[in-house]
Amino acid sequence: MSPDTEHWQRWIEPLLAFLAADPSDQSAWARAHRVRTAAVAEEAGFGFRLAAGMADRGAFEPAALRDMAEIGRRCDEAARGGPGHWADALAADPGWDEVRVLARRVLVGRLGTWDRPLPRRVLPPEVHG
Repeated sequence: MSPDTEHWQRWIEPLLAFLAADPSDQSAWARAHRVRTAAVAEEAGFGFRLAAGMADRGAFEPAALRDMAEIGRRCDEAARGGPGHWADALAADPGWDEVRVLARRVLVGRLGTWDRPLPRRVLPPEVHG
């Protein structure tokens, strides 16, 4: 397996699947795993830095990379000023609808569908709060 494929499968696809999920599914998953907004933002930053490196090798279309950069920007904003837990941020900020659209667009462009199973964990256990 190439490093790009491994990065996609291990980091980027699960994160996008979580961000693309319907709000009720995201909220239930986030509450069950006690996911903090800052942890999602950190994971997004890491995953999208990997994606930028992959794009340099032609692994992503420029439009997908722009969408992922915008998702990362919005996650960073949420981590700085939003509620502590992801489920609360999701309920408090309608901007997450746009993040969902962007994540779905990247997944459809890459896989042909956005509807992916939610991961067992997006983040390592030590960043859950």
